[in-house]
Amino acid sequence: MQTLAYGEWPSPVDAATAAAHDGSPEFAGFVGDEVWWTEPRPAEAARRTLVRRHADGTEESVLPAPWNVRTRVIEYGGRPWAGTVRDGGPLVVFVNFADQRLYRYGPGGEPRPLTPLSPVGQGLRWAEPVLLPERGEVWCVLEEFTGNGPSDVRRVLAAVPLDGSAADDRAAVRELSDGRHRFVTGPRLSPDGLRAAWIGWDHPRMPWDGTELLVADVSADGTLRDARTVAGGPEESVPQADWTHDGRLLYASDRSGWWNLYRDGEPLCPREEEFGGPLWKLGHRWFAPLDGGLVAVLHGRGAPALGVLDPETGEVVDAAGPWTEFTPTLAALGERVVAVGAGPRSGHEVVELDTRTGRARVIGARHEDAVDPAYYPEPQVRTFTGPGGREIHAQVYPPHHPGCEGPAGERPPYVIWAHGGPTGRVPLVLDLEIAYFTSRGIGVAEVNYGGSTGYGREYRNRLRGEWGVVDVEDCAAVALALADEGTADRERLAVRGGSAGGWTTAASLTTTDVYACGTIIYPVLDLAGWGTGETHDFESQYLEILIGPRAEVPGKYAERSPVTHADRLTAPFLLLQGLDDPICPPVQCERFLARLAGRSVPHAYITFEGEGHGFRRAETMVRALEAELSLYAQVFGMKTPGVPTLELDG
Repeated sequence: MQTLAYGEWPSPVDAATAAAHDGSPEFAGFVGDEVWWTEPRPAEAARRTLVRRHADGTEESVLPAPWNVRTRVIEYGGRPWAGTVRDGGPLVVFVNFADQRLYRYGPGGEPRPLTPLSPVGQGLRWAEPVLLPERGEVWCVLEEFTGNGPSDVRRVLAAVPLDGSAADDRAAVRELSDGRHRFVTGPRLSPDGLRAAWIGWDHPRMPWDGTELLVADVSADGTLRDARTVAGGPEESVPQADWTHDGRLLYASDRSGWWNLYRDGEPLCPREEEFGGPLWKLGHRWFAPLDGGLVAVLHGRGAPALGVLDPETGEVVDAAGPWTEFTPTLAALGERVVAVGAGPRSGHEVVELDTRTGRARVIGARHEDAVDPAYYPEPQVRTFTGPGGREIHAQVYPPHHPGCEGPAGERPPYVIWAHGGPTGRVPLVLDLEIAYFTSRGIGVAEVNYGGSTGYGREYRNRLRGEWGVVDVEDCAAVALALADEGTADRERLAVRGGSAGGWTTAASLTTTDVYACGTIIYPVLDLAGWGTGETHDFESQYLEILIGPRAEVPGKYAERSPVTHADRLTAPFLLLQGLDDPICPPVQCERFLARLAGRSVPHAYITFEGEGHGFRRAETMVRALEAELSLYAQVFGMKTPGVPTLELDG
């Protein structure tokens, strides 16, 4: 074992390796007996392709570049495709990212547009398609801009003709719902086709605050009639609904304080566990009814496991395997279940569970070790104590290297990672970005601060009115606890995060003295502008919950904003921003930097053309990761040969 300074251990996990393995398969589903899904291609201009698994087990990227299967509905997107078998072959519809049109595709042919372009605002967008070839239609969510502002938008359920007659004619798109709700999910049809269920909600609520579950009758001519609310409300979140094989309504609700399952209003498995999650993307699915009456479920506290629920007994039997975390993209056919799972030693894989045998196996996007697994981080799931004795959940990744250790008596530097959302949580899975640091001797701690999901509504509600306080306090509590127990070097603590995590990072640097430096990635920095036209419609009133009603507490919006306290900032920082970000636009960063002008705070501001909210291009991720490491090296006094030196201004 070689003794080297922390942060200077040689590592095979370079930035290019981490970038090449970023992202995961998503939105798995069945086309006939075949399994299809979307998959990222960071090296191909960050597009997502549609992957088909043939009966013989081979995988095929169905659509070549530059086709990009991704929708921009609510900017975070949603399920962008659907498929069925027609005339002996696959019939698929998908949304193309570049023009946001819905296309029809059959193998051997070219994609044909089904929807028109619109010159108004940001046009027409589509999500959660449901193919109904017997009606000659695809039903989906339509997001239609009515003006040039980010909130000049309406959303309804719509029926698009499969024959292409609406490709140049907006009038040929048939609207199904009445627009009573600002936001809607896609329709789920009962097995007999006579009823449709969907979810709606309105500003200022977010879908994890309160939604309404609606059911309507489907008439013979395909119109929806007598839409009525059957569950949900201002303080009850219903994130998903579906129908059982015998036509009973199945849905998740947090009316008990936990997202549990209900069938026709009756609880199926009441537990202090989550059987649902935050609806950040339309079409997320935490459960899938099976033909025999069982239900495939994702459930747990913190990391969700894949299991099968017997509604009659309330018993859940989990699938065996190495996967410790599953994403909300379940699909079922007969007794087969398809999911996307990962673990601390593997990236996300497409997994199939045969509920008759209980056997689960990888069938797609199989994990392959990019480096020797001996360099992978070894997480510790921990609970810390925060202000007032409150629990804080976190995942701690100590420095780890098979051939190196730090000098005796020296403590390693640590970077505190604040997740985005802020309503979300960090998954307990292999992340080569974390390995990039831990294999060099830099520890990482991911904090599921108050407001995170996976621990019940009470934990989630801690952030109500307290954004910029609870998240900052919880991250600081974890950082200081690691230092006090001798795990981390108190003088070499950093903080980093993207989006809402960028907010927490900036707020931490401007209101505490815990950290020596920080990395702020596509952040929210100025609340006065962010909620009033500088962001997209979906989150435009999120602050009414996170901070408080603007009309009642206007002073809090300035008081909490990092831009207001930029004059307090003394720690070096790195600011990373996509120039095409509609959620956290560059103007926020520019305003923040203007407040720092002339203050001699070492910093770097790097922008990326063609990147939006979340970096997807391989070259972007490489530059961002290397710049972050260089910042820590300069501040913590480490040598990082082979890594370009980040030029710090100020």
